[in-house]
Amino acid sequence: MIEHFTLPSGERMAYRFQPGAGPVFVFLPGYMSDMAGGKAQAVMAWAQAEGRACLLLDYTGCGQSEGVFAEKSLTLWRNEVIALLDGLGIGRAVLCGSSMGGWLMLLLAEALAARAAALVGLAPAPDFTDWGYDDEQKALLARGETLLQTNPYGPEPTPTYAKFWAEGQRSLLLAREIAFDGPVRLIHGRADPDVPWEVSIKLAAALRSADVQVLLIKDGDHRLSRPADIALLLGTLAALGEA
Repeated sequence: MIEHFTLPSGERMAYRFQPGAGPVFVFLPGYMSDMAGGKAQAVMAWAQAEGRACLLLDYTGCGQSEGVFAEKSLTLWRNEVIALLDGLGIGRAVLCGSSMGGWLMLLLAEALAARAAALVGLAPAPDFTDWGYDDEQKALLARGETLLQTNPYGPEPTPTYAKFWAEGQRSLLLAREIAFDGPVRLIHGRADPDVPWEVSIKLAAALRSADVQVLLIKDGDHRLSRPADIALLLGTLAALGEA
């Protein structure tokens, strides 16, 4: 059942919470995605079947949450997710981030400190506001304009708003040590056309933790939503939930 949490801003954030054993598995969707996606739904179904605690959510401006997407940013969403976790009384959590959600996962891990039990990144895309745009596109965004790009997953172009881009540039991680010491699993497709698999290699090097594994799927694309990909994700979560 979809519920809503009222944030300090007054906007309502949509979420689904499944009580259960162990640390709470928190799924963080990608850019302009929501909790209705196949991977999020698979994680929730698995948690329900196993009696494990799980939280799905829609960022404000996305899905069934209130807000205007053009006004949102990574740091705002980080703070709102923390407010939701606090409001639900969630202590330790296993954070699972897909694409942009993998960047948000890292920002949350540093902010939550010991409350973050483990991290699972699916084609994680930290710093994509930097490596994902050329100089001309960055100049356009720096002028405060909106960048529209062809969307390979839908008919409408994908917008990047100046506020989101600027906040991303202030939240870059790969050039410094990322302060997280727990287990980290990064799953990435070698055939990913959107986020180069080398990003996960760079991320593994930047993380302070010694317990980091990168799992490369030779024919895996960006979505990683095939049955075998989902099975790998759920097996990875199960192993970390028992650690």
